Amino acid sequence: MSQPGYHAVVDQPAGLRERKKQATREALHRAALRLVRERGLDQVTVEAIADAAGVSRRTFSNYFSSKEEALLHGEQMRMRLLVEIVHARPADETYWAALIGAVGEFTARVGVEHPGWREEIRPIRGEPAALARQVAVHAEMERELAAELVRRMPAGPDAELRARLMAGVFLTTLRITLRQWLHQPDGPFAPLLRQALEIVRERFD
Repeated sequence: MSQPGYHAVVDQPAGLRERKKQATREALHRAALRLVRERGLDQVTVEAIADAAGVSRRTFSNYFSSKEEALLHGEQMRMRLLVEIVHARPADETYWAALIGAVGEFTARVGVEHPGWREEIRPIRGEPAALARQVAVHAEMERELAAELVRRMPAGPDAELRARLMAGVFLTTLRITLRQWLHQPDGPFAPLLRQALEIVRERFD
């Protein structure tokens, strides 16, 4: 059963048809997580995921191109939410203020400290194919985030490059900090992430 707060981070579409599609996509994602956690990625097939979600192989293909994509669906939605939060920040904020401001809302909305977060992240670790897909997801979100940041940077010939660099540094900091926190959860995640970002800002500025 879906547990809102750590992976269901995108608002449900309004139309009945779209809600059904979202439910099917979520069911496939949850099935992939459960099967990979139980068997390992190499021992899980697309057919097994489809069967576990109660749909056909053809239906699976309508939503995901691979089992890795189904597994990383939650990750992709979280990264897209982060970009949307940055986009919604006040237009007069600097790029750095927008990022820092987005961190609090992002961590609250995705429920990082919910036990289910670890259950969703764990199947990805140690799976090279899943990690490769994760890199692809982050690269896509890096481009989208950079497009948001460049609008907040002073105009100049290097603005686009600085935006791409900052987007990459920010997402890498998020990933590394989350990994450290998952291994050593000595306190809340959000303050640890802000601390890491302050270290980055001192170097980046």
